[in-house]
Amino acid sequence: MRIAEWWPHLDADAQAWPIEHNGEAVTPDVMSKIVAVAGSVWEVGESGPDGVFLTDEAVDWIETTANDESD
Repeated sequence: MRIAEWWPHLDADAQAWPIEHNGEAVTPDVMSKIVAVAGSVWEVGESGPDGVFLTDEAVDWIETTANDESD
């Protein structure tokens, strides 16, 4: 499922976190909310010692959405 499909189903707190921390490792709480609405997240780019990160494309989409820009 693409980010544009699951994003509207996140609660306000789960949407606010990646906007405020765009590009940072996603917290386990936010990730569990994403997985709950998306089923799985293909946008997850890397999981490593610093946590799980969304892909550059997802980060860009969130930034565009947060700035109310069109694609």
